[in-house]
Amino acid sequence: MVRKKLVVGNWKMNGSRAQNDVLLSALKEEGRDVAVEVVVCPPYPYLGQVGQALEGAWIALGAQNISSFNAGAYTGEVSASMLVDLGCAWVIVGHSERRSLFGEANEVVAVKVRAALEAGLNPIVCVGETLGQREDGKAEAVVGEQIDSVVSALGQDGAAKLTVAYEPVWAIGTGRVALPEQAQAMHRFIRARLDLAGVAAEGVRILYGGSVTAENAPLLFVQPDIDGALVGGASLVAPGFLGICRAASSMAA
Repeated sequence: MVRKKLVVGNWKMNGSRAQNDVLLSALKEEGRDVAVEVVVCPPYPYLGQVGQALEGAWIALGAQNISSFNAGAYTGEVSASMLVDLGCAWVIVGHSERRSLFGEANEVVAVKVRAALEAGLNPIVCVGETLGQREDGKAEAVVGEQIDSVVSALGQDGAAKLTVAYEPVWAIGTGRVALPEQAQAMHRFIRARLDLAGVAAEGVRILYGGSVTAENAPLLFVQPDIDGALVGGASLVAPGFLGICRAASSMAA
């Protein structure tokens, strides 16, 4: 099965109305030759602005997080239906920063993924290990548990609708990147883990995230189980992000 490459820009807590206009204008004008699926995920306050700017463009809109609740007295939360109402098609769930800084356990991530799917959103489920866990030989055990938790909550059919993003925590924002062979090995493991659970894993896209740049993207995208990238810092600079998108396009040609 040929899986279409996907590149997702996670802006994290960055941007302003003025900066967003400049970035989006450059992406729309200079990226017309990009032949892969592309998503940008701005902070909540800018979803309306970015969604309006992307109307009719080749870039889809996503959010960086989602509430596990549908509605009610949950101050500060943003529900799946609200994201859909703002034009979001995608949402990142379980990013390592949410797990480590805000205490989101595997069980919470699984509930959020289910809420996203029930609302018609495409969830991008992040998994990954810390440097200590990798050095202790526990990387596969940690990632496997993260995958199993989501599959258990969704069932085989639900899990087949996921996009998974493997982000080794030690490579996020550090400038370090997993060797292409290391990344491929974990992507292969994730696909095999899904397959073992009875999920139609051949159709699940698995992205790599962690200091992805236009320079290292081609070496990653040529790997058979790496279906694109979840991009952090490089997604805030049009030439760098477009370089990653074009690297993915060249693999699809």
